[in-house]
Amino acid sequence: MSNGTSMGSGKMRIRGLVRKEFLQIVRDPSSIAIAFLMPIVLLLLFGYGVSLDSEHVPVAIVVEQPGADTADFTAAFHQSRYFNPVMYANTRDAEQAMMAGSVNAIVVLRQDFAKQLRDPDGAPIQLIVNGVDANSARLVSGYVQGAWGTWLEHYAQLRGQKFEAPVQMEQRVWFNSELRSRNFLVPGLVALIMTLIGALLTAMVMAREWERGTMEALMVTPLSMSEVIVGKLLPYFVLGMGGLALSVSMALFLFDVPLRGSMWVLIATSALFLIAALGMGLLISTIARSQFVAGQLALIITFLPAFLLSGFIFDIGSMPPVVQFITHIVAARYYIAILQTVFLAGNDWSVIVPNALALVVMATLFLGVTWRKSRKRLE
Repeated sequence: MSNGTSMGSGKMRIRGLVRKEFLQIVRDPSSIAIAFLMPIVLLLLFGYGVSLDSEHVPVAIVVEQPGADTADFTAAFHQSRYFNPVMYANTRDAEQAMMAGSVNAIVVLRQDFAKQLRDPDGAPIQLIVNGVDANSARLVSGYVQGAWGTWLEHYAQLRGQKFEAPVQMEQRVWFNSELRSRNFLVPGLVALIMTLIGALLTAMVMAREWERGTMEALMVTPLSMSEVIVGKLLPYFVLGMGGLALSVSMALFLFDVPLRGSMWVLIATSALFLIAALGMGLLISTIARSQFVAGQLALIITFLPAFLLSGFIFDIGSMPPVVQFITHIVAARYYIAILQTVFLAGNDWSVIVPNALALVVMATLFLGVTWRKSRKRLE
């Protein structure tokens, strides 16, 4: 009977604390802004402002001796969405334009282009690429080579000849056949948003309790620290899941990112990650009792690793072995792997289950450490 009474009173205390937190959220709209306004701003900025696709690349084209063949070849650049061609009279002017940053590449067609085109070896073209940005340089080089190969094949067909390329390549793109970088970036951005929501909400709110002196009032109540932690987690868990619903809705209906997996798998794994993120925020709040310090720590400890070391933009496999090892302590790494799989590939359990178990371990670790370090004392 006493155990039942104790459990009942414990539930009432938690219910009262949860109600108190919801009232606090209503009075202080900053938490609502973090949960709902921040996802909108970040998704709009990254979704529309950041792209890994290279389109309408400014390319200088130098034709030393114009003719029908050179006109036909340069027309391929004008008709492609990948290029924004600019014609130059000589190579020197084109090189000056590249030095000034007006163009990213130079395509030079020599005087004997038409003559060499009818030779067995074909007509070589000269390509000069600005290599400051290595990734863009590789993309531009590949685009030009693709345009050259396509035009040669078209040129041979018009003359009833068979174009024999040294290597016949057949492309097969899985999971993101349109090669839209937005399909890759937006799921990763959802993970960043959930990281910020979970860590900032609990870290800032607990620090605010210490600054305002309301934490001392909680300590003189019959609430245990376990009940305080649960009472703090539940309201912000609801807010975080609301932010998830908003982010996923924008991903599906605004950015047209496909969802090939189960929505229930997405919700369940997101809940696991949110618990881990909230645990990180609570752990930060046990270290910093100032909102300013808590906010700085939340950004440094959660957001920056999630942005740089999670695979959101930079491929983990291309990182040095030491850095790859460090990424295993970044919770966002596991969540991004799940999101990209569920959105683009489907319910691949060989990816989902191990990463979900890693999130369970990290959530248990953060909450466990927070519980052990939290005591009903003022020092």
